[in-house]
Amino acid sequence: MNDYLSILLLILPVFAMLGTGMFLRWKGWFEGTVEEGVTLLVVKVFYPCLIVSAMLKAEPFEARSGALWAPVIGFGTVTFGFLAASAIGRAFGYKKGSGLRTFAFSTGIYNYGYLPIPLMESMFGSNELAVLFVHNVGIEVGIWTVGISFLAGGSLRDGLRKIFNPMVVALAIGLAINMAGLAGELPSVLTRVINLLAGCAVPLGLLAIGSSLFDHIRSGEKLWEARDGILGTLLRLGLLPCLGLWIAWYFPLPIELKRVLVFQSAMPAGIMPILIAKHYGGQPMVAVRVVLATTAIGMLTMPLWIRFGLELIGS
Repeated sequence: MNDYLSILLLILPVFAMLGTGMFLRWKGWFEGTVEEGVTLLVVKVFYPCLIVSAMLKAEPFEARSGALWAPVIGFGTVTFGFLAASAIGRAFGYKKGSGLRTFAFSTGIYNYGYLPIPLMESMFGSNELAVLFVHNVGIEVGIWTVGISFLAGGSLRDGLRKIFNPMVVALAIGLAINMAGLAGELPSVLTRVINLLAGCAVPLGLLAIGSSLFDHIRSGEKLWEARDGILGTLLRLGLLPCLGLWIAWYFPLPIELKRVLVFQSAMPAGIMPILIAKHYGGQPMVAVRVVLATTAIGMLTMPLWIRFGLELIGS
């Protein structure tokens, strides 16, 4: 029970930041050009700096550190999520054109960034955070190739273009510096600036996510539909975590990667599918319902899965 409460206390500030973002949007202090500007800075400046900062602080990567297997597993888990959610969605009456693809897409993608980052950093440190970012490259590849093709029949070429974004470039730079052992050779002024900018990524990112969620809440559209909410929650927070935990338990992976798998498996649905579904002609309200339901219930289930998973891998 004490372990559960300890993990819950780490999670609550994250959800409090989401709530703060909703409050700011409600008051009209975080909308329009303000939200767009903050989101742009997070994606193109702060988050890339966070990645580089973690790579500079982490111990040098070696083959055993999980740099090779992390993106492969990230790609595999989201792809399996798409396929499993699609198959089960069909069994429960979803059809193409009436939400099947959006349901499978939104349920298959866990919140792989802004929720696990502060939690893993609080519990472990830069080594796990560095492996997390490498793992997330595989997720990005899965989303923009298999996921986009699955959602809207988008071309592989269009999806591959999306992969080469500032965050992936930052990862490549940070990983190269890390593996070359040059982190200590960089000017202290430069690393200090990178660290300061990195510190803005998570809090501002969470505020932007909370603001975006509130925008859907006040839209007046139906936010609860039993099939979307219940089935999405059972899959995302019940069935799909078992895959990541099984991989972490069964395979002889580095402990840092095992911990990443435990935390990622416990996460609710990510918010990105809402934006992608809207852009690619899906049904964004299906994604909104899945995200809101899994995020609300996830506040209670995340500590349970994390505690169970860490015990399972002996961490």
